[in-house]
Amino acid sequence: MTRLTPAILFVGLTLTVGAAVAEPSVEVVSRGDVEFIPLNPARGDASPKAGVLWGDIREDVPSGALITFADGFASPPHIHNITYRAVVIDGLVHNDDPSAEPMWMKPGSFWTQPAGAPHITAVGPGGGTAFLEILSGPYLVQPTRNAFDRGEQPVNLDPGNIVWISSSDLTWIDTDDEPGSEGPQLAFLWGTPEDGELNGTFAKLPGGFSGELKSNGVDLKAVVIQGRLTHEAENLSPTNTLEPGSYFGSDGDVDHRLACAVDEECILYVRARGKYRLAAGD
Repeated sequence: MTRLTPAILFVGLTLTVGAAVAEPSVEVVSRGDVEFIPLNPARGDASPKAGVLWGDIREDVPSGALITFADGFASPPHIHNITYRAVVIDGLVHNDDPSAEPMWMKPGSFWTQPAGAPHITAVGPGGGTAFLEILSGPYLVQPTRNAFDRGEQPVNLDPGNIVWISSSDLTWIDTDDEPGSEGPQLAFLWGTPEDGELNGTFAKLPGGFSGELKSNGVDLKAVVIQGRLTHEAENLSPTNTLEPGSYFGSDGDVDHRLACAVDEECILYVRARGKYRLAAGD
């Protein structure tokens, strides 16, 4: 786990008239460094395990975590006190009403679970991993007798139904690629992609991509969902190779240098407060 700020590397502050400008910071968590704890210790090895990437799912703060499931895991009907969003990283996941027929979500699927709605969660053979995000906690599992309705509706989005937007239709992407060539693409998942507003997107980078994800000064957090990614933020972090389930984030104006391995495209889940930019090229 790497948490660095430029104050470690530089002496001095950048000043405006009468006030200091906050230094940008970068946080990097490799999948192999994530520490997991059982969500329900009473179930022993059958319990799902949670590994926090940022925040604390036990507190009233925004949090992102990895959830791992054992082979064939199936929960009883239950509710959560808060709404969460999730992305399948590996394995097959079913999350739906207790009476629903199984609808297995593949890696790259996105779903939301409304607060108070009864549901079950199950995982196919071999187990699985999902990324889970909450905007406020704590994350609790409660019996269905405590069910309530806030008027929210669940979303289950298969990768085949995701609408990808290319650089020709989106100002968030700068590319020097020839017309018709494959470049970065974005998919909008939730929130309002406007300045100062929280939103969640998928960013897809073609195999062999090299370029930058520019934070534009907004609070930004990104989780690797697919592919192998090399990450570096100039003068703020070492170079890291990030596997699916790894995370990097920043606060302040930071350019994240990214390179995707040539043999597989990379997909990132990006949570940002405002707009970021993808720029292809060295």
